[in-house]
Amino acid sequence: MTSIDSDGPDGRSLVTKVYEYLRDGIIEGELPPGTRLLERELSERLAVSRIPVREALPQLEAEGLITTLPRRGSVVTQLTLRDIDELFSVRTSLEVLAARLASQQAHARASALLSPAFARAELATAQGRQTEIAAANAAFHEAIVNLSGSRLLISMMAPISARVRWLFRLTSDRDPGVLCAEHRELHEAICAGDTELAASLAFVHVERGRRPSLESLKDILPPGTDPVPGAR
Repeated sequence: MTSIDSDGPDGRSLVTKVYEYLRDGIIEGELPPGTRLLERELSERLAVSRIPVREALPQLEAEGLITTLPRRGSVVTQLTLRDIDELFSVRTSLEVLAARLASQQAHARASALLSPAFARAELATAQGRQTEIAAANAAFHEAIVNLSGSRLLISMMAPISARVRWLFRLTSDRDPGVLCAEHRELHEAICAGDTELAASLAFVHVERGRRPSLESLKDILPPGTDPVPGAR
């Protein structure tokens, strides 16, 4: 990791840049689980004061990416299989609702907001860029949530969006062609205003990924405190 540009013209605050830099480092594995995030070291590494680092850390903790421990401070969270299983359960409920609400938006708005996100994911899949595929697929799901128009749903999904991105990166070995085909069907159903089909496709899409994800991660992540139903 290197210093960030504190004077960039993109309009993002320094706190946002520090947050995004650390978030991406965690998701991409540059900051592995258990890594201590010390304000002094981070401020020196990123060539910023401690203030933006101090303000960025609570955002990462709210998203479950870091944990504050007694006498250790902030450390990168160790995900467990139970965490992944619970994440799927939450996604099954909220993303199905998001697809249902998104399909009720006007066709022009649905196409304008969702089609670019799908096109990005489709292009990344066609080019075989694994890191971009994971990021683009996560962005496609986020676009559906934003398209729903529900401020409450958007606020509920915001804290887990980073964990969804983390999940997609950890399970990047899943067949991207299959995922792209499922996204295409979901995209078409939402833009066509077919509410029941969109909801059904969203449910199947999320649930279809649960068992393969748990299977692929069972030798990588610890189980958690209790047995995980989907892991064998």
